Amino acid sequence: MTVTPADTVLATRGLVDAHIHPDKTSWGAPWMSRRPAATLAELIENDRVSQFDFELSVEDRTFALLSNAVANGTLAMRAHVDVSPELGTANVEGVRAAAERLAPFLTLQIVAFPQFGLLTNPGALEVMEASLDVGADIVGGIDPGGIEGDLHGHLDAIFGLADRKSRDLDIHLHDGGEDGLAQIREIAARTIAGGRQGRVTIGHAFALCDTTLPSLGQTLDAVAEAGIWIATCALGPDPVPDIDLFERHGVRLVAGSDGVRDTWSPFGTASMLDRAHLLAYRTGALTDAELERAFTIASTNGGEMLGVSEIAEWAGPESGTRLEFAAENIAQLVVDRPAPLRVLRGGQEFSRG
Repeated sequence: MTVTPADTVLATRGLVDAHIHPDKTSWGAPWMSRRPAATLAELIENDRVSQFDFELSVEDRTFALLSNAVANGTLAMRAHVDVSPELGTANVEGVRAAAERLAPFLTLQIVAFPQFGLLTNPGALEVMEASLDVGADIVGGIDPGGIEGDLHGHLDAIFGLADRKSRDLDIHLHDGGEDGLAQIREIAARTIAGGRQGRVTIGHAFALCDTTLPSLGQTLDAVAEAGIWIATCALGPDPVPDIDLFERHGVRLVAGSDGVRDTWSPFGTASMLDRAHLLAYRTGALTDAELERAFTIASTNGGEMLGVSEIAEWAGPESGTRLEFAAENIAQLVVDRPAPLRVLRGGQEFSRG
């Protein structure tokens, strides 16, 4: 670890977790052994069968995880929360209750997420709509092609719901290859046609990370024209974006934790400084500017996407909303990733106690 003079304090803007699944976490609960899974379908099925096995409630597990996130400097978050006929709106209500216990330190948006299918799971759309009345903010979607098998039907359903409820959209899309890119271009076309520029996010978007695909440049241009945000989590073996290429095409990137200590993975801390470090590492960051860019993706960009002005338009080191670290500069901060000395929001200091 870099040696930092004892009296050196670096003040920064707050961090933003733009893609996390807090309702699935085992944080604060006994250790959970994971079942093997080699495919996305197997991971989802493992998740489905575990939903009712937790000893602690969604609210308590979520509160434990979110408290750790805030203590590590996350001041805003977009949470993808499962809704389905089996679960109803209970997970949304539990996550919202946990977030309210952390006010005013944490701004949290909830995505009503059809993890177990929408068209393929009768009744899911009705539960999604109901969830928007009890605490969810945003309409979610999942792999219209690879999971739902009906690109246009799935998009008709979620864009229609977003129109009826005047909500933004955030769509998981793991599908790769040219098919994944075609789905992304369709989402971009619908975003523009509906005047939703800047109000749609695609999570993962692995196809955009494959620089060998012939239509990648065309697709990145379509994403930029539509003002679509891309959320990356830089997890394990998952593809990561070529950040330079994204910037050249004008594509906006945010970062998130994804699942934290859930059935999908035993890893994660909900520290967005850890995530900035991982993103920098996996994309080959070397210079201070490249390390600082990873921090910006995990802070400023997320603040812009969520519309949190005190992060997106930070007033500087004297602001009442700031993080304080023992570090010389942002580059060192991303490499060493210490916990904050202090977390302040609106002049109030956060304390777990």
